[in-house]
Amino acid sequence: MKFYLVDRIESITRPTGIVTTKALSLAEEYLADHFPAFPVLPGVMMLEALVQSAAWLVRVEQDFAKSIIVLRSARNVRYANFVSPGKILRCELEAVEIGEGSAKFKGTGLIDGQTAVTARLELECFNLAQRQEWLKGADEQTVADLRRQFALVGGPQALAAGTQ
Repeated sequence: MKFYLVDRIESITRPTGIVTTKALSLAEEYLADHFPAFPVLPGVMMLEALVQSAAWLVRVEQDFAKSIIVLRSARNVRYANFVSPGKILRCELEAVEIGEGSAKFKGTGLIDGQTAVTARLELECFNLAQRQEWLKGADEQTVADLRRQFALVGGPQALAAGTQ
């Protein structure tokens, strides 16, 4: 199952930064199992929200050239506050480096201005066809889907409002 942990792209400052938000609802299915009496966003999901946010900036900078962007490593991960239902996790990421096949970021997740998570991330970027030529069609379909999702989360508006 895939979880979408970016509800809205607030701003994109090319090529160095992105700010996104995730509003946590009690309806999120994983909350039923993660401390049922004290529902909070699991730490790994906070980290994934940072990864997904960083991936949007990579896609913009690479003009959606890669269909797959995944976490290669997470360093110096620190958790400071819980994200409970009704709260909004604000993800602020600064690009350290964005290359053709990888990207590095410093990220912070905030709740009401207080730090919830910080991490240094390294992402890997590739197309499936690089590994299996017959998957070229899957790359094209994935990129088309990502472009549609980008529009749904406010990416074009964030780009227009940011420094380009």
